[in-house]
Amino acid sequence: MITDTDIERWLREDVGHHDVTNQVPGETTGRLVAKEAGTVAGLEAAGAVFEYLSCDVTETLEDGTRVEAGERVLRVEGPARDVLRGERVAVNLAGHASGIATRTRRVVDVARTDSDDVRIAATRKTTPGLRGLEKRAVVAGGGDTHRLDLSHMVMVKDNHVTEMGLEGAISHFRERVSFATKIEVEVETVADASRAAAAGADIVLLDNMHPAAVREAVEALAEYPHVLAEASGGITLETVSAYAATGVDVISMGSLTHSAPSLDLSFYTGSNGDASANTDESER
Repeated sequence: MITDTDIERWLREDVGHHDVTNQVPGETTGRLVAKEAGTVAGLEAAGAVFEYLSCDVTETLEDGTRVEAGERVLRVEGPARDVLRGERVAVNLAGHASGIATRTRRVVDVARTDSDDVRIAATRKTTPGLRGLEKRAVVAGGGDTHRLDLSHMVMVKDNHVTEMGLEGAISHFRERVSFATKIEVEVETVADASRAAAAGADIVLLDNMHPAAVREAVEALAEYPHVLAEASGGITLETVSAYAATGVDVISMGSLTHSAPSLDLSFYTGSNGDASANTDESER
């Protein structure tokens, strides 16, 4: 997931060409601490940054672990200069990923009150260069990655339908994909949901439809038991329960990745490594 090239780029961006700030002698220990409750993720990436700098990661929680404020999630040892150089990159990666995992977990928990089977999925609305980190964070929060890139599944969207027609687009792509590649079709009406299923869609995406319309579409798609129903488009933490209750198989939400706030994490070295340390000392 994380390559040396990625880490080198991140460190070059943060350290620059002449780092005086972190020219600190000696050895030290560093601790990454949660300042609020949440679900942690991105710790493998954070650890990889320190390991690239020849520091030893001596303790780390598993991605997907729920933590309370004050809990230590990662511990590292090494030259003070290198621990401090890796600090901000590691904290930013883990904080961003943990924020995504935390938001995903909240959405999954809410959806599960209305459906034991519905999957909460991410979308391709990810940060360029960080898709792997963000998709893994969704999984850590109990969600589904959806397609990782364009090669994983064909999604027939409105532009395709405009160019080729709904049935024509499905036929066009069916002739070109492997037997192992699914075709998903985006629709905005109940009638088009049935048309897409009849034309050979494997998954019908019910886009920007109110829960009542989604329920109606799900009932219409029952005629096609091999077809999955997915709801998407503007679904929030406040509305996901209503969509889960419709009987859809999947609810996809771009906000899991593009709108999740970072989980508040702080990094302390030496004697400042306990949970009661002053948080201001970690803001470099």
